[in-house]
Amino acid sequence: MTVKQNAIEIVRTLHKHGYKAFLAGGCVRDMIMGKESADYDIATNALPQNVTKLFEKTIPVGAQFGVVIVVKDNHNYEVATFRTEGSYGDGRHPDYVTFSTPEDDVKRRDFTINGLLYDIIKNEILDYVGGRSDISQGIIRTIGDPIKRFTEDKLRMIRAVRFACRFHFPIHRDTQQAIIRLAPQIHVVSAERIREELEKILTGSNPHIGIRLLDELHLLQEILPEVSQMKGVRQPENFHPEGDVFVHTLLCLSKLVPLIEQGMEKPSFTLAMGVLLHDIGKTVTFEESDRIRFNLHEKVGADMAAKICDRLKLSNVEKERIVWLVLKHLCFKDAQKMRMNKLKRLFANEGYQELAELCRIDALASSGNLSDYHFCQEMFNKLSHEEIKPKPLITGHDLIAMGLKPGPSFKTILTKIEDEQLDGSITNKETALEEVKTLISQMTTVLK
Repeated sequence: MTVKQNAIEIVRTLHKHGYKAFLAGGCVRDMIMGKESADYDIATNALPQNVTKLFEKTIPVGAQFGVVIVVKDNHNYEVATFRTEGSYGDGRHPDYVTFSTPEDDVKRRDFTINGLLYDIIKNEILDYVGGRSDISQGIIRTIGDPIKRFTEDKLRMIRAVRFACRFHFPIHRDTQQAIIRLAPQIHVVSAERIREELEKILTGSNPHIGIRLLDELHLLQEILPEVSQMKGVRQPENFHPEGDVFVHTLLCLSKLVPLIEQGMEKPSFTLAMGVLLHDIGKTVTFEESDRIRFNLHEKVGADMAAKICDRLKLSNVEKERIVWLVLKHLCFKDAQKMRMNKLKRLFANEGYQELAELCRIDALASSGNLSDYHFCQEMFNKLSHEEIKPKPLITGHDLIAMGLKPGPSFKTILTKIEDEQLDGSITNKETALEEVKTLISQMTTVLK
């Protein structure tokens, strides 16, 4: 069965046992908009203990709040009991819930476009909050008082931006004003939840609009002040006719596309973050003498990116890739003058394709000159994997067999041999070992 068919089957099972049950929230919104949903939620008057008895595999993730996960065909379906909620002491979870009616249940949800129910038995949409009208008009609006909705869960402020980007809908004025007023309180939300919403914005449609909206609603200065500080940082017009660093970054984000050759359906989060942060170092390295300069901004930016990744609780793998992208984002401009060993080392990095895409986007959003990008891509495609990452001709064991003691000199010698192997000047082990003898002799002479 498809994801949708399984959801309908869950609803029918609940009906069969005498309960009310409806498809709820985003899946109904998507149905009205003619879009396919990845997830289907169900709202019902069945209590959690009733739900767990009816279905073979369930997970009581939030039974105290009336929420049970029903698992069918390895897909999770959230089945929630109609409820109203008490105050939100932690800014995320209600202090208590009271099981209620479908209408009351809808009125405690976040946005009108997400406050719809679908009765599959009657083939009828239940709309108690004006959600269909707001979908038709293209508006993001909270259900009821926006201050109350955002006070319940501050993350909803960033979610408003995500939905505005996803559907290209403006945010209603009252909802906007509430976000601006409450923006400084976003810090009560965990870094992990903020990171999750940020990822959805940056890897979804219109990430440039998302960052611009976060800025206009005063959220950007709270969650990514370093990006907010890009505004007004001038750049040399001959290299960046598009405008300041913030304008350039938004233009770069607008050009993000999935890396189809890597099987991606959307841009990776690491690439998107690399694009967002690649010029972050310019905010603190700006200087103007004979002309505007940003000396070593890629190195300064890499350090800043590492701190941002830590603050957002990114994984070490994500952090390492993003920092590398920021550090290396200028290297394509020197590629045509690089020695082959350096170029091959660049190609051998697992993040190369993301770096290539970052460099392509960076060029398109400034000079428009893609000659360095095309050179690198042609060389990358021309070389085989064995040429880019060949099996080492010698190892540390060979150096030990020659009587050398392990130490710092090992890395120096092995790197030198690998460089010559990548350049093509050494092609076999015998020659490599002879070169090692020469290197040892040179190092001994220097030490004397």
